[in-house]
Amino acid sequence: MEFIDLKSQYQASRELINGRIQAVLDHGQYIMGPEVGELEERLAEYTDARHCITVASGTEALLIALMALGVGRGDEVITTPFTFIATAEAIVLLGATPVFVDIDPYTCNIDPALVLEKITPRTRAIIPVSLYGQPADMDELNAVAERHGIAVIEDAAQSFGASYRGRQSCNLSVIGCTSFFPSKPLGCYGDGGALFTSDDELAKAMREIRVHGQSKRYVHTRVGVGGRMDTLQCAIVLAKLEGFDWELQQRQRAAATYDALLAGNAAGVRPVGRREDRTSVYAQYTVVLEGRAELQAVLQAHGIPTAVHYPVPIHKQPAYAQLAPEARCPVSDALAGKVMSLPMGPYLSDREIRTVCATLLQAASAPLAMPV
Repeated sequence: MEFIDLKSQYQASRELINGRIQAVLDHGQYIMGPEVGELEERLAEYTDARHCITVASGTEALLIALMALGVGRGDEVITTPFTFIATAEAIVLLGATPVFVDIDPYTCNIDPALVLEKITPRTRAIIPVSLYGQPADMDELNAVAERHGIAVIEDAAQSFGASYRGRQSCNLSVIGCTSFFPSKPLGCYGDGGALFTSDDELAKAMREIRVHGQSKRYVHTRVGVGGRMDTLQCAIVLAKLEGFDWELQQRQRAAATYDALLAGNAAGVRPVGRREDRTSVYAQYTVVLEGRAELQAVLQAHGIPTAVHYPVPIHKQPAYAQLAPEARCPVSDALAGKVMSLPMGPYLSDREIRTVCATLLQAASAPLAMPV
């Protein structure tokens, strides 16, 4: 059993992917070739954002978004500690300070009720993460930001394709950022990412920052980075887009099967919650439980892979703890020791899911699997 089955996905789209790659090899425009613009148009249409700017990675997307907003030394950016390091990394690289806000224990997304108390005159932006594929409470966060004249950047690295109150993730705030890392619901075969906005001035700034701050060749109007997504990776995402809606349906089917099999169990295994006013693309199917290390070992012995997203919150990471010595995030601290992600993907069969759940619940119910 695969944790994420990219091999089956490739076989299902082999001709489309190979054809797209061959087209790039034939025209030879490996940087900013025609597939780049084509993908940007397709993604903007998908999200209903006015602009899409493809970039080299999801991390680069966050960095460029902050640069376009003018975030720098002395500024503060509010975010969650319960995410991949890149969310805070982009803030710190610009000399700004990450301010960590704890999470909702039900969804594991940033708790909007706790954001207001962290806003200071130095706050320039809020970066909520749409964790595990489910958008955060964006309307509440946008409302707080608007009252204080600050921006919201949705870190949608895990949630492209999800919806929130009838709107698409990546188009839920002034800027949305996503990733096309291979394991994402819509992934390429290397690194890649994209920015989304309906603000014309921000789009212009982000396009220039992406190419070393150039407004035209050898005219550098702002400080930038080498942040382009290469043509081959854009071609691969274009090929995968053809079957993306079907794959999302299959992810929903897999998640619903997990939900049904885990419902009401007596072993103390709880799936991370999903709000009724939004959808998840289930970049991960994550459960909360006790005795994680023992359960992982049992599952591994039965050939069932698992993963932990994320075992150490950012405010406890050695490189970041000194930047936020006052951070108090007890929910993040507790859940970091209890979350475990199970195999997920469009090619995961119901039979495989039944095997996962039966093995997990049996092991979680055994006395030796529980902490002393």
